[in-house]
Amino acid sequence: MRSYVLKIFAFLSSRFGHRLIRHRLLLVIGVQLVLIIAANLLAFLLRFDGDIPPDHARLFLWGLPIVLAIYVVGLVAFGIQRGLWRYVGLHDLGRILWASVISSAVFYGVVHGLLRWIAYPRSVIILTGILSGLFLAGIRLVVRWFREWLHVLSPTARRVLVVGAGNAGELLIRDMLSDGDSHYRPVGLVDDDPIKRKMKIHGVPVVGTIADIPGLARGLVAHEIIVAIPSASTALKQRILAASEGCKVPIKTLPSVKQLLANPEALRQVRPMSLEDLLQREPIQMDRQELHPLLEGKRVLVTGAGGSIGSELCRQIARYHPATLILFERYENGLYALDLELRRQFPNLTIIPAIGDVTVHERVAEVLQQTDPDLVFHAAAHKHVPLMELNPKEAVRNNIFGTKVVAEAALAYGVDRFVLISTDKAVNPTSVMGATKRVAEDLLQSLSHKGQTKFTVVRFGNVLGSNGSVVPLFADQIRRGGPVTVTHPEITRFFMTIPEAVQLVLQAGLLGRGGEVFVLDMGEQVKVVDLARNMIVLSGLVPDQDIQIVYSGLRPGEKLYEELFEEAEQVEPTPHAKIRRAISASAIQSDRLDRAIAHLEAAVSHGDDDELIRRLNEAVPTYTPMSPRSIEHIH
Repeated sequence: MRSYVLKIFAFLSSRFGHRLIRHRLLLVIGVQLVLIIAANLLAFLLRFDGDIPPDHARLFLWGLPIVLAIYVVGLVAFGIQRGLWRYVGLHDLGRILWASVISSAVFYGVVHGLLRWIAYPRSVIILTGILSGLFLAGIRLVVRWFREWLHVLSPTARRVLVVGAGNAGELLIRDMLSDGDSHYRPVGLVDDDPIKRKMKIHGVPVVGTIADIPGLARGLVAHEIIVAIPSASTALKQRILAASEGCKVPIKTLPSVKQLLANPEALRQVRPMSLEDLLQREPIQMDRQELHPLLEGKRVLVTGAGGSIGSELCRQIARYHPATLILFERYENGLYALDLELRRQFPNLTIIPAIGDVTVHERVAEVLQQTDPDLVFHAAAHKHVPLMELNPKEAVRNNIFGTKVVAEAALAYGVDRFVLISTDKAVNPTSVMGATKRVAEDLLQSLSHKGQTKFTVVRFGNVLGSNGSVVPLFADQIRRGGPVTVTHPEITRFFMTIPEAVQLVLQAGLLGRGGEVFVLDMGEQVKVVDLARNMIVLSGLVPDQDIQIVYSGLRPGEKLYEELFEEAEQVEPTPHAKIRRAISASAIQSDRLDRAIAHLEAAVSHGDDDELIRRLNEAVPTYTPMSPRSIEHIH
């Protein structure tokens, strides 16, 4: 039956649809005139119990042109004929009601005021107004219902279980039912509010609670689950995701309250739920007005501009209208792509793409001399822990010597502020990468006493979606059908989103007065295995059933958990709630640091890896290197 109706409707649309569209206004007016005539005739029939006397039949025919003229004017005055019937709502029904009431009143005034000699029944006037309003509203509701019926019963419509029976859920369902292009069919709502149990929204029942999602998704044959709670906390989203495990359907969500405040129309933009939704914290309260003096009209240089952190730094800095943005990057393709993107988004911004290696003193000096930057954000670094265990000389050369070259050039050419992007792995390091970043931190603190440049260190943990993050690896493993490899069942990490980290880096750069180590608030550590399970569920699959999770063992240099502060460091608050200051108990001794770097330079030039590790341990006493060090063991 359903398929036949759909085929007939498709045939009629293809055969006559273009004609109906061309003459739609005439057709709408014609249908409304017929309904008004029917309402007036039915009013006479009701008034005389179905047997209209001859004189009143003549009165009906005589008064019909007046009725039509008055009602047509009323409909035009209220714009009734221009509304799309498929989207009829309470506002449209209200205008139809007012048009009918006022038209009836005008007709009454004409007949009993101007044409007093005509005995036109008052009850017929009233009934005509009531019936015409019902007919005009009813035809629109029938058309809307018919279109929605065809839409939701379409064999291609996706059955949706909606989580949240509030205002957002109501609007979502209304849009699904009225939008013929959405191809969604809401089959049920779930909500923990007991008052809403067994209630209906636009005919869609509230069928249970969040805990009932697995059984409801199977029983209702849901193809998707959509979370329609824009104000949902992270804990609630995690509970919904946990309840959805095993449903084997994609999980989508509406934008957050923050996004809705920026763009109310975003409420209709359903998107897949992401890890950012599950790990988000309270929105960062940024004082953007304060950041304008830091960046507006300034010449800003970003090293490692083509990387995940560096590129986001460039995007956010560009919004503050710097005089010049210098992109320093050694990877040609990454630099080219970023340059094109920024020129497209910020056509009035002066952008200088500079290819170069931070370890090459001559090239760094050349770029700084030519561009004369006011600020430098140093994001260039080797970050992959296992790779740096295999290549310790490159880690030292890039992370330590590269930082030294750029920082000393900044000092020599009068850069006002220098911000180093560091890592939580620099705290009590067990990896070459972490130890090299700790030396870089000490180096900047030492240089802060040697000139006018304000050197600042910003330390934070893993960022979702960065080149060194585990998230792209898990995503690729899920796409390939698994298994997802987690190094240890108890391993935990700090996570934050790239935009959030960069916002805080900019704010920390504003706070810096020279020599500080700022540490970003990373929230609570997250179990990596939980991250893996969440990604599998978000893909519409079942962990340990569709996708296996296997434990591969800790990688070289890897810790079970990360730390943001050392025990010897004092932690102080800053004016920004999500940024803290780490103060070392003992001052950095420049002569000792200079000797340590000189020993590292000699080991890189003439020594082997074991010699280099010993020298790195001397430079960072809290460094606990892995043992033994051999290529075979690392593999």
